[in-house]
Amino acid sequence: MKFFETKIKPLIMIIRGILYRPFLNSDTYLLFIGKGVRLRNKNKIFFSGRVVIEDYSEIQGRSTNGIKFGKNITVGAFAMIRASGYYGREEGVGLTVGNNSNIGAYSYIGCGGGVIIGENVMMSPKVTIHSENHLYQKTHIPMKLQGVVRKPVIIEDDIWLATNATILSGVTIGKGSIVAAGAVVTKSVPEYSIVAGVPAVVVGKRK
Repeated sequence: MKFFETKIKPLIMIIRGILYRPFLNSDTYLLFIGKGVRLRNKNKIFFSGRVVIEDYSEIQGRSTNGIKFGKNITVGAFAMIRASGYYGREEGVGLTVGNNSNIGAYSYIGCGGGVIIGENVMMSPKVTIHSENHLYQKTHIPMKLQGVVRKPVIIEDDIWLATNATILSGVTIGKGSIVAAGAVVTKSVPEYSIVAGVPAVVVGKRK
């Protein structure tokens, strides 16, 4: 079992990456793709270095800016990245991920309003990032029909997003900060802060 996980499985993932390469905007020869991975609108997904996309992840590329990955990126198993809704919905903005960062397993990134993730960002499992919100002010129209408001989310360099953290639209997480497990971040966070709670507040400083 260990031999399969360390030798055979990576080789199979590399072979899948080679088969995908003609359909992708990729400058990397080290593209590892797990089983059950779904890449939609492949021509809008860009790779510039070693990227690992683990089993059963979904990346939807349809967006004005595309989905852009730097070098040494891991997309965890069952993660979902969506820039646009399916079935004719408006095209979203997209996602940029800096070098040496990861998307946690079972995480969800809704980048319709644009999401920028910096370098050396650690994302634990089940993190959710939302760059758009539903409008709800009109009570005589179903909320589903009122549209959305989009605001970008920016995750600066050297951030740790712990398990089940939620980042809402319009938020910037300052460099070097930690978002505690289960926190719901509704407002921007200063650099080197430690935030926790629902809604999240600053509970400490790293400097």
